Amino acid sequence: MDGKGSVRQRCSKFIGDEKSPEKQISQKLHQDDNGDPKKHVSTLLREKASPPSRSRESVDGKENHDQEVDDIDDNDDSIGRSASYYFCLLVFTSASLASRLYNIENPSHICWDETHFGKMGSWYINRTFFFDVHPPLGKMMIGLAGILTGYDGSFPFSKPGDPYDDTQYVGMRVACALMGAAVVPLSFQIVWLLTHSLVACILASSLILFDTGTLTLSRHILLDPIMLFFIMAATYSMLKFLSFNKKSYTFKWWLWMFITGFFLACSIGVKFVGLFVILLCGISTIIDLWSLFGDLSLTFTDIVKQFIARVIGLILVPAVFYIIFFGIHLKVLNHSGNGDGFFSSAFQAQLIGNKLYNVSMPANIAYGSVLTLKQRRTGGAYLHSHWHLYPDELPPRQQQVTTYSHKDENNYWIIKPADRNVDMNSPPQFVRSGDSIRLEHVVTHRNLHSHREPAPISRRQYQVSGYGQNGTGDANDIWVIEIQGASKGTPVQTVRSKLKIIHLHVRCALHSNDKKLPKWGWEQLEATCHPNIKEPKALWSVEEVKDDRLPNVNFDVYSPSFIDKVIESHAVMTQGNSGLKPKEGEITSRPWQWPINYRGQIFSGKDYRIYLLGNPVIFWLCLVVMVIFLMMFTVYSIRCQRGIKIPKVLKAYHNKMFNACWWLLLGWSLHYLPFWTMTRVLYFHHYFPAFLYSAMLTGIMLDYMIARVCFLLPEKYIAKFYLGSILTVLSSIVYSFYLFHPVTYGMAGPMASDENGMMYGLKWVEAWDI
Repeated sequence: MDGKGSVRQRCSKFIGDEKSPEKQISQKLHQDDNGDPKKHVSTLLREKASPPSRSRESVDGKENHDQEVDDIDDNDDSIGRSASYYFCLLVFTSASLASRLYNIENPSHICWDETHFGKMGSWYINRTFFFDVHPPLGKMMIGLAGILTGYDGSFPFSKPGDPYDDTQYVGMRVACALMGAAVVPLSFQIVWLLTHSLVACILASSLILFDTGTLTLSRHILLDPIMLFFIMAATYSMLKFLSFNKKSYTFKWWLWMFITGFFLACSIGVKFVGLFVILLCGISTIIDLWSLFGDLSLTFTDIVKQFIARVIGLILVPAVFYIIFFGIHLKVLNHSGNGDGFFSSAFQAQLIGNKLYNVSMPANIAYGSVLTLKQRRTGGAYLHSHWHLYPDELPPRQQQVTTYSHKDENNYWIIKPADRNVDMNSPPQFVRSGDSIRLEHVVTHRNLHSHREPAPISRRQYQVSGYGQNGTGDANDIWVIEIQGASKGTPVQTVRSKLKIIHLHVRCALHSNDKKLPKWGWEQLEATCHPNIKEPKALWSVEEVKDDRLPNVNFDVYSPSFIDKVIESHAVMTQGNSGLKPKEGEITSRPWQWPINYRGQIFSGKDYRIYLLGNPVIFWLCLVVMVIFLMMFTVYSIRCQRGIKIPKVLKAYHNKMFNACWWLLLGWSLHYLPFWTMTRVLYFHHYFPAFLYSAMLTGIMLDYMIARVCFLLPEKYIAKFYLGSILTVLSSIVYSFYLFHPVTYGMAGPMASDENGMMYGLKWVEAWDI
């Protein structure tokens, strides 16, 4: 005893007894009317700290559960809301809109990946098919925004820095900014559902509102603001659904479950990163069902019904919407474009304007035919050559042979017998399985050639090159063509035949992989001769044939079904995603750099510099607070395990705040840690979904730490300390934003290293390009 009452008494004074939420609201409103700020703060503390009822009735109105981890909310999240709540929500929503939309027309030139996603929006407007490694929803929304705001899809979006001139680009930026702005009020409401603490909502939302990185991403034509919106919307609706657990099978229960399913589909429909919020929802659902399974008042039938309901709302509904997004995508993009070559011949045959669309060409090939060869695998490319030679370090310096995913004049070859030239005036002779052949490149007139020199990248395979003059070379130009699964002498069919092209002397199979050649090879794919002639990926097909001697037939390519096209699209996207490698001189980053804000990303150069950089004060605060959370939880767990008596009210408050933080830490981990396993090229902007969860966790923990100190103070100092602490945190956040806001809204003049620069003295990390 210290003369001021027991710990329990002091906690009860600060937190408040376990009263009903309605009574707490009434008491707070009453003190609001009295106009006493100290009493108002004390009441807010009691309202914030009092743990909501953690029980949940069973689905049939029987026995309740007590304090399950997944019961993040008591029942209805409207309990405890007041005029203060709605006022703060309105303030943060307005501030978010203002900060995202301010001066959004600048810079009036292409910034960073606007060159990609603006161009893709144009392709949707023009209904031109293209290939991208991301699902289609976000790009369709950008295209739709362009249509609704007067953009006609004619701007080329060639490269960063190109001026927009008279192009109607602002509407697409505004659409992305509106979705980015919605992230702040969504985070406010998520934290409310987790804690019912207005102070935690304010702190968490401030961290996101005043983060320069999140703000920068929201102000450009990118997928990121769209994806961040859907991830946060899915998180919010999932918590809303859980808040109605004691009201199972009611209209609102079903509604919020279906809304959750819809936003989950939207999240992964923009980028595959949306899979991580689906995992978060799945883990929460498993915990929820496990708690139901432990309720002995529920019958097995009750539990099965709950499981089936969640399968419908959280698996089938997202799947249906996701398929619908792809249906719209494939319906809109029905004209041939530069992405055709990434897909199979059957897929291309459905695209208006493609050479295979309603095609009429020879059903077989003959010696002297001009043809294209496409590797017969998902994402397979065309056999390609050009005038450029292999570099000196890859002897002998013969002509490069590669594979190329786009249609090009350098993809055409003439097929000839191995031992003679073709007399084009004689009757055509079909090419058959088992024939020895030569392939002459149409543009350069060099033959497809191989020898026992190692390939440029795959050193255990052999180099493929172009050799000879005007179709005359040597014995290493001879290949044997075989049809897989067919007997010797079977005629080679266009598109249908699965071909192996085997070098006669080296006994290796013509092959290609996803490894990109360096700049000297124009970053095209490596072509090799694989020593394992049974290699399953060393299969080719003849896609296009030109030969006036042969009759054309209505070429009935086996049209793929809608599901086949969706499956192929995903296979190509997955392969493309894994094959993304950094370009020469490109600024990339690694996951360890992201939480510490080690390096940003240049969005705009020239005289209007924009740099994607997180607010360093906020980023480093989040990192420190996450460490403090783990330490405080460890200490608290040790105390509980050792049987140290903790007042019931205080223990309930600890559990509520720690459970919320653990759930957000799970969200952060799911959106961050998987990147450590990825081999594809990575950028700083990949971290921002995880950052949102860390910012919300930090807001809750700051509130909790301030409250913990208040537990130890005499009653008369609580209000001053509480207000002072909150104002100190908020003013620090706002001032840091004031210091670093030029990285978002534009820097001009000298760099930060120059004392005349706008950012002089603010280059706290050497790797920052400010």
